[in-house]
Amino acid sequence: MREFVTTGMLVFSILFGIVVFTQLIRFLGESVSGYLAVDAVAVMLGFSAVTSLPIILSISLFLSVLMTLTRCYRDSEMVVWFSAGIGLTRWIRPVMGYAIVVSVVIATFSLGITPWALSQADEFKRRLSSRDDVSSATPGVFRESKQDDRVFFMENVDAEKRRVGNIFVQSVQNGVTGTMVAKEGFQEMRENGERYLIMLNGTRYEGVPGQADFKIAEFERYSMRIEPQELRESAPSLKALSSLYLMQNPSSFNRAELAWRIGLPVSAIVLALMAIPLSFVDPRAGRSLNFISAVVVFMLYNNLINLSHSWVSRERIGLWLGFWGLHLLMLVLLALLFYHRSSVFAWARWKR
Repeated sequence: MREFVTTGMLVFSILFGIVVFTQLIRFLGESVSGYLAVDAVAVMLGFSAVTSLPIILSISLFLSVLMTLTRCYRDSEMVVWFSAGIGLTRWIRPVMGYAIVVSVVIATFSLGITPWALSQADEFKRRLSSRDDVSSATPGVFRESKQDDRVFFMENVDAEKRRVGNIFVQSVQNGVTGTMVAKEGFQEMRENGERYLIMLNGTRYEGVPGQADFKIAEFERYSMRIEPQELRESAPSLKALSSLYLMQNPSSFNRAELAWRIGLPVSAIVLALMAIPLSFVDPRAGRSLNFISAVVVFMLYNNLINLSHSWVSRERIGLWLGFWGLHLLMLVLLALLFYHRSSVFAWARWKR
């Protein structure tokens, strides 16, 4: 049990670090491109890490049991185990004791915490999309306004003091293209509730690019109204709905989503038990052969879960067949694997 936990924590740390690092790169790329505010990277990274925990825990549980028992085969500990007359099924009890605890954590995340994190992420994205152009501007990136009539560039933004530096704004007013540059600026709230970007010590250019009839005007203070953005109401995604709501509204899509969430901890227990016969290592074969077969079984099981989720939501098959039928099929495969490994060792002992 101690080796199960130690190996599981190691595998979990590696997989979780890989997921967080790849998500961080993706969010930083969106931030550099101007699609995501800089101050939103950490928040979105946290929500993304929470939503990926059930799958990572399931993989860690499967690999920890597989790696621990594979080591027992390689170090000839299983030879001593079988020579003492103890069967392979005696491993079910310690593996179940370890797997049930991890599966309870997976169920907590898949049924409660993950939908909450997804709903909070959707709400956070909705609030980000309703921010005004100045608040959502990324320093050093050209950004088009939501009204498609202005292009902003700000070299630096101080969100706390609401001040910006080295501003470039190109706008179209009454069919005339105007370009303004200013050394600095700040946001100002008027008594009527309207917000303005006040640019200081700048220059405005009006005219058609490529022609010489430009109008140049220098100013000490220029006020530009910031168009307010209203919070848009949008329907929450299916995965962001709470499990209680899915049970109270039993549509085909809701039943399929609820079955998928319940199937994660169930599949984690089945895979942990399946790792017992799959951990067998033949000294005459390659050391990685059992890992390849185990990975194939894991991928097949998870793909079948996703496929059944799609078929149940589209009402191609029934809920009980799509949910319990798949897990019963894997339990039958589990029994066949146990029978195969146990009969192999029983036949070897009989021949001796």
